[in-house]
Amino acid sequence: MQRQLPRHANSRPARSRFGGDGLRAWGFLLPALCWTLAFFVLPLAIMAVYSLWQRVGYKVVTDISVQNYTAFFEKSFLYESLINSLEVTVMVTLISILLAYPLAYILAEKVPPRWQRIALILAILPFWTSYVVRSYSWILVLSEGGILSNFLLDIGLTSEPVSFANSRGATVIGFVHFFVMLLTLTIFANLVQLPKNYRRAAADLGAGPIRTFIHIILPLTLPGIMVGAFLTFVLCIGDYITPAILGGKRELLLPQTIMLQIERRSDFPTASALAMILMAVVSVVYAACARWLKLDRM
Repeated sequence: MQRQLPRHANSRPARSRFGGDGLRAWGFLLPALCWTLAFFVLPLAIMAVYSLWQRVGYKVVTDISVQNYTAFFEKSFLYESLINSLEVTVMVTLISILLAYPLAYILAEKVPPRWQRIALILAILPFWTSYVVRSYSWILVLSEGGILSNFLLDIGLTSEPVSFANSRGATVIGFVHFFVMLLTLTIFANLVQLPKNYRRAAADLGAGPIRTFIHIILPLTLPGIMVGAFLTFVLCIGDYITPAILGGKRELLLPQTIMLQIERRSDFPTASALAMILMAVVSVVYAACARWLKLDRM
């Protein structure tokens, strides 16, 4: 008589659990996967292919070539637009951090908890206005005969109207006005999570407020700073509206250069190559900040 091998008690439930839960998991995952493939991976792949083609005359030649990428370094106005974008973006990010951290600290440490939510709503409320409207409103402040020019005339600092619009400074001001609140929110989210016992322990060990901030609070809030700085960098370096409205035509940023290739020359291969270079820059910045960019911190 053959001895029957014992059947594993959990083999059938495990198989059934794999089938049921696996299908359910794919049911939740598939829509997001299809969305990502359709609206991110596929357009990026098409743009990458286009960047290897060339525009000859009024036609796009599908011969594979890296000429569009070599032209980026050969034509000074192309790589200078990237340098301009990096300079403006770094400047905006640093100024936004310097302005956002004190504001976030005041909201987290000085405002009573029962009023913090109302204070945040009041701080965010102006940003419900259209992004384009806010950009144009800065022209009323910075242009010749605007609010700032009239104020300088009234206090006697200038003898004739001055204009701050259509310049890099105007672009930076417009960007900072928008992104400082984004950084405030990410830093505030870190500050409110810090246990009060850390400050008490530092005080018991003889650390003053400045040393406590430098050695405890600032390092623990660095993830919030880096997350906000990365989001600011990505949104700022790819923005077209604010430089077009406030910056004028004195210097071009890379998004403006991309749009000019499309609007004036219909040169989609060159525009695609510039866009891929912009994506490469953002990817390098992401790799540099990856240790702080965790999903639970976003």
